[in-house]
Amino acid sequence: MTTSPRPNGNHRGTPLPPERSPASGVPSPPSAPDAERTARGPAAPAGRRRDAFFDNAKYLAIVLVAVGHAWEPLRDDSRTVDAAYMVVYAFHMPAFILISGFFSRSFDMRPDRLRRLITGVAVPYIVFETAYPLFKRYMDNDPQHEISLLDPWYLTWFLCALFIWRLTTPIWKAVRYPVPLALLIAALASVSPGIGNDLDLQRVLQFLPYFVLGLCLKPEHFHMVRRRSVRIAAVPVFAAALAFAWWVAPVLNASWFYHRDSAQELGAPWWAGPVMVLALFGCSLVLTACFFAWVPGRRTWFTALGAGTLCGYLLHGFVVKTADYRGWFELSVLDGPFGAVLVTVLAAAMVTLLCTAPVRRVFRPVMEPAMDWAFKRDRAEPARERAQDAPREAREKVSA
Repeated sequence: MTTSPRPNGNHRGTPLPPERSPASGVPSPPSAPDAERTARGPAAPAGRRRDAFFDNAKYLAIVLVAVGHAWEPLRDDSRTVDAAYMVVYAFHMPAFILISGFFSRSFDMRPDRLRRLITGVAVPYIVFETAYPLFKRYMDNDPQHEISLLDPWYLTWFLCALFIWRLTTPIWKAVRYPVPLALLIAALASVSPGIGNDLDLQRVLQFLPYFVLGLCLKPEHFHMVRRRSVRIAAVPVFAAALAFAWWVAPVLNASWFYHRDSAQELGAPWWAGPVMVLALFGCSLVLTACFFAWVPGRRTWFTALGAGTLCGYLLHGFVVKTADYRGWFELSVLDGPFGAVLVTVLAAAMVTLLCTAPVRRVFRPVMEPAMDWAFKRDRAEPARERAQDAPREAREKVSA
């Protein structure tokens, strides 16, 4: 997604003044932002190259998601693991959702974007919301576990939420104060136990402010948090967060970080819901900024894996749940600090493998189905493609 420098020159071969380059470290947005688009086949054209910073951030965030899920069975045996778990849960999904919002800024009801939303979000949701209950029936000997597209199970809630959030993008782009309005909606949801479990609307509404904030961000905001001073300040901030989490671990209900229940359902007074929504929003943004400050902006060995984070996200749940159902987390070798480190390394390696290109190719029919047969031809699409290709062709002609 990072564009290469434009070749400068005119028809006489005399070089033009150099083009003004963006500030160092500012991530360049893609020409057609789409949070879940992945690289297909050959390298993308020069004007559509992926931004290494965002791919790095997505990969590191999905590693934290997998590690957090792997830590969950170990929390009762280690206060340190419990504290680290709460710190990770305070920012890993907010960071992922914020990036999703940032890349949804150009979403509208244009036919080609609606097709991508259906094939890249709705179809995987239907497939995995069917696969996970069948998996649970087999692994947990639970024949009563129902398949319901209205009740997301385990990981699939994010696809359901992303579908709803992206459909509402034009609304958030139209209102005057989108983030305060989204926070108000989240606060009201936190005191509304009657919302129920359909479509996991509690999570959809309580995580909404992070998506809306992502819609409002610009590349310059990511540059601000990636300054050297912020990277240095992030060290004591994370240390303080870990120390505080270790202190409150015995008394704090970690379910607040899941954003899937109202205050009343968590046994708290109603006013605790809005207070926790605002408090967690502030804490999550601080930790997310620290996380982004440490994300490298250059290409690394894991940059290409950022294109496969959706695959890693949806598939790692089968591995974690298999280990849980089979009792592997109860093995004596996992007792103590060594066990926590071993689980962390194995979880990171596992999700890394699931993000690789061979795995993505195998699951592309359900992760990125073409489904041309299901949609009418968009007559305006060829004209849009010509308009997008024209600047690149002009640059190539000049450079020749």
